[in-house]
Amino acid sequence: MKTFVVLGCLAGGLLAFPATSHANPRSLPFTYTTDTLPAGKVEIEQYVDLVALRAVPPTTGSREWYLPTSFQTEIEIGLTDRLELGLYLTFVPDPGEQYANKALFPGAGNGLKQRLRYILAEPGAWPIDVGVYGELVENERELELEGKLLLQRRFDRLRVAANISAEYELYFSEQREVVLNPSLGATYEVTPSFHLGIDSWLRGEYPSNPKPAKRTFGLGPQAYVGPAVMFNFGQIWWAVGAYVRVTDFSHDLQPGEPYGPIYVRSMIGYDL
Repeated sequence: MKTFVVLGCLAGGLLAFPATSHANPRSLPFTYTTDTLPAGKVEIEQYVDLVALRAVPPTTGSREWYLPTSFQTEIEIGLTDRLELGLYLTFVPDPGEQYANKALFPGAGNGLKQRLRYILAEPGAWPIDVGVYGELVENERELELEGKLLLQRRFDRLRVAANISAEYELYFSEQREVVLNPSLGATYEVTPSFHLGIDSWLRGEYPSNPKPAKRTFGLGPQAYVGPAVMFNFGQIWWAVGAYVRVTDFSHDLQPGEPYGPIYVRSMIGYDL
């Protein structure tokens, strides 16, 4: 009982913590809003992604679940009040030789990213806030060019956001691929320190060189939906989303397939 009392007091204290800062918290881990950092401000963000996948340990020869991870560190810089630069370092640990038939982590690899996000008008000036986002990715297996159209509408404390997004991937193996990865979410400001929402995203891969004879589960498109919460403590914030795959829900995941039934993303941001 004492433990529950302490935890309750701690949670209440966090929710009451003042959220006065120039940070740019992400209330939806996958769906970008049209908010940008003010000119001259810098923020560092740490992402951790986890997905439940299956592999075959050579020692047993039977299918087992495991939880691969992906880490991403981003430095955001406000170039102007409506233009933001993001610099990323990504790292995807190898689960090790204890697993065979391992899947590549969906859409991730060891490498670097650079992106710009530009908002076309001041928030609220248009019926729908509009932004554009361009990203260049260099990792161990490919180069990627990604573009997003960012849309957002505010209804007092409620925000609805959508990203229309696509990638063009140039693999070092000469494979070429178009990837569609739109997202949609809504978040409600319960208090300035606590936001509650629902987030969703989809990913579908369309290889062109060579073009596959038929589409497989691993090419998608696969969609995920789940709740998202964000705690804003002022100079530091934390957002987490837990997603369930809602496409091919009854699919018996095989070793080497990348879209597990559960996907989790956690993000921590710190205003420098």
